[in-house]
Amino acid sequence: MAQLLWTSLVLLMTVRESVSPEVKCYTRFDGDSGNCDDLWLLGEVTMDDCCLNPHYGYIGSDGKCKSCGPPSWSEWTAWGRCSVPCEEGVSQRRRECQGQGKCAQTTSPREIQKLTLETKVCIDSNCCPEQGQWSKWGQWQPCSVTCDKGVRNRVRTCTEPQPRCGGSCDGPSEELEPCVVDRVCPTHGGWSNWENWQPCSGTCVGENLPRPTQQRNRACNKPPPSSVPPGDECPGLGSNTRTCDELPFCPVNGNWGPWGPPSSCSVTCGLGISEMLRQCNNPAPKHGGLPCSGSNKDKKICNTKNHCPVDGQWSQWGRWEECKSNRGKIRCRKIGGQQRRQRWCEHTGFDGKVCEGKITDYRACYDIKSCYFDGPENKSAYLICQNTVRQ
Repeated sequence: MAQLLWTSLVLLMTVRESVSPEVKCYTRFDGDSGNCDDLWLLGEVTMDDCCLNPHYGYIGSDGKCKSCGPPSWSEWTAWGRCSVPCEEGVSQRRRECQGQGKCAQTTSPREIQKLTLETKVCIDSNCCPEQGQWSKWGQWQPCSVTCDKGVRNRVRTCTEPQPRCGGSCDGPSEELEPCVVDRVCPTHGGWSNWENWQPCSGTCVGENLPRPTQQRNRACNKPPPSSVPPGDECPGLGSNTRTCDELPFCPVNGNWGPWGPPSSCSVTCGLGISEMLRQCNNPAPKHGGLPCSGSNKDKKICNTKNHCPVDGQWSQWGRWEECKSNRGKIRCRKIGGQQRRQRWCEHTGFDGKVCEGKITDYRACYDIKSCYFDGPENKSAYLICQNTVRQ
């Protein structure tokens, strides 16, 4: 039945191909994060064409990444942080239904929330924060300079008492104030701005000759160094020389040659990529000429018109059937029986893989309805039988 519904869905999508919306198609859907990475972006196509491959994903007008595969639940997220910083609170985790269709066969918002949201009790810490108190301010430290104006500081510690369980002390731990040292500071030299570059020593580059150079200068006068007390001269050089790299041979800009034949499609089902190449040789760049602008590759989307295989997925296990036995009437702790339950391989299509594993599951069972007791001893045996069945 599930296979028939999936086939009908594919046929319906084929009939509605003319009205299928345009989407961004990705060659991979990350089931763990539920994201579509731009590294996997194939291009903009119709949703029907993109979902010829159930392993692909797409982003439509709502901006959400969606899977092309059959509906299935994502992995649960990690448990979130506790709702309170101390004592007892709650933590939650979530999951989503990914793929084409609905995972939960229900329309009740409360039942859907149970499938997508889990909550548990948590205790982040048994210790709640307690604020501390500052000690008295320490002594002022020496001034930060040996001449003219500077600053000095003093500190205090959060120790009277110390904070507990992540608490702290309110206010700063350091205090600053200006200070003055009764001594004149020396003035150290500072460079002026560089002058403009002087003209190059030549107008072009000769064969087997050094390149022309140009020079610029600066002065140590902003400010000049003081004499009393003596200041330092400006560090570094007052002139700078460079080669005139803007005077090469006449440049020849590159130009693209013709495109080569397109390659075969990169996939055998669904959508893929076909490439064409060209070379920058018509002519090639010379003597510092500009290279060809743009890319030497051109990619186009190719459509094989073949639907990719859809692998089967196991349904949930059905209910355990009635306890039965071929050896007569089932008796408590004497004659046991057997129960079975079944599941089905759903969504297989287009030569996809069938599900691995058993379709039927068996377990041993006993019929506690056949247990009788009329006294304390038999009642004890009946309770033992109940525990045996539950196990």
